Amino acid sequence: MRVHLVDGTYELFRHFYAVPRTADHRGNEVGGMVGVLGSMLGLIEGGATHVGVATDHVIESFRNDLWPGYKTSAGIDPALLSQFHPLEDALRAMGIVVWAMEELEADDALASAAVRAGLNESVEQVLICTPDKDLSQCVVGQRIVQLDRRRRQLRDEAGVVAKFGVPPAAIPDWLALVGDSADGYPGVPGWGPQSSGLVLARYQRIEAIPPNPFHWKVSVRGAAGLSAALEANREAALLFKTLATLRTDAALFDSVDELRWRGPRAEFREVASALGATELWDRARRLAARPPTA
Repeated sequence: MRVHLVDGTYELFRHFYAVPRTADHRGNEVGGMVGVLGSMLGLIEGGATHVGVATDHVIESFRNDLWPGYKTSAGIDPALLSQFHPLEDALRAMGIVVWAMEELEADDALASAAVRAGLNESVEQVLICTPDKDLSQCVVGQRIVQLDRRRRQLRDEAGVVAKFGVPPAAIPDWLALVGDSADGYPGVPGWGPQSSGLVLARYQRIEAIPPNPFHWKVSVRGAAGLSAALEANREAALLFKTLATLRTDAALFDSVDELRWRGPRAEFREVASALGATELWDRARRLAARPPTA
């Protein structure tokens, strides 16, 4: 079997900005929700059998206590933010397993689920459905991979190295040096994707980079300036690495079989009707009637 782990927060953002504004009979914006629900049915129509969706029930997490500039819900369109919790309920009614995260983030849930599913010998492949750079640290060979569903791009371990210049284990270090504007931390001044990739390809971890650039066993333009910047910001860099390192200890499920989609619940019919998208109920019902696959 293959296990699909979906970044529900990313999917909601993506569909909210990709589809025309749509209101339900009460005037609430629901276009993003309808888009995500249809996309999940499309995933199942394409052959997915075991699916889990991780969401940020609240945007803030324990990382906000570590770095005051870490991402928050401030500035998010209220019409988008208002769909977060209803989407979780709608997905559950559709019969999809949902992990709504509060202290941890959706990314932590995806990382934890990937590790858990990857340990199961009956799982042929785990697909983490998000283009988020953070999740590249979870990739293992061709067994745990990233899938960008919008671009239809699959990234295995060789793909991570080709894109970032470093193996998956070094992604938190790479992000710490380069920074991540989406998550709200700046990285180390002067360190870009190329220089970070070259140095970390040799040393793997920030902690292993020698403080003296003359001791670097790698040729990098502007090594002296990069080294000075790192030494002046080493404590911050290690904090950014902590922010970028995903937790894999969330207890989400006991058995992979819990992720098997078995069809919509009866209440999904009412949910689809309230959204003005009764076709979702029809699609889900037809899918549930198909002969089961492994």
